[in-house]
Amino acid sequence: MSELDEIPEEPAERVRAIVDRVLDEIDLDADVEITESEDEIFAEIDGPDELGILIGRRGQTLDALQLLCYRAASLGVSDRKRVTLDAAGYRERRRALLEEEAVVAAQRAVRNDEPVRLEPMSASERRMVHEVLKDRSDVETYSEGDEPERRIVVAPLISD
Repeated sequence: MSELDEIPEEPAERVRAIVDRVLDEIDLDADVEITESEDEIFAEIDGPDELGILIGRRGQTLDALQLLCYRAASLGVSDRKRVTLDAAGYRERRRALLEEEAVVAAQRAVRNDEPVRLEPMSASERRMVHEVLKDRSDVETYSEGDEPERRIVVAPLISD
């Protein structure tokens, strides 16, 4: 039997198979819990081993694995679902940190009356920052630069 014969038919099981294989290959002791909704396949990876190697710097390794899982889950499927991978609660911790940084940047931009440039971040992280600050009437956000150095700028709005 070839490895191609072992590819699961169901997209969620493809995600599980890929994550399990990667965990085996890098010798990490972790479990994968898959939750599936109408529009998303969510894989939570947790276990006794330190998962930093799976997460990578600013989540880059986890993002790369997530993209591979999405591509595999989407093969031959007309109804594609978003695929999200998390390891040891990293995504939630990162979201909370980005929200805090966004609010602090907005306060600094208004206080100093000058734009504040945040660290380079992924498209999904930039989207989070835009979302956090979108309802504020005292600042605007926009992205500048090219990947992988693309970043958010938080700029004060001129008051009337």
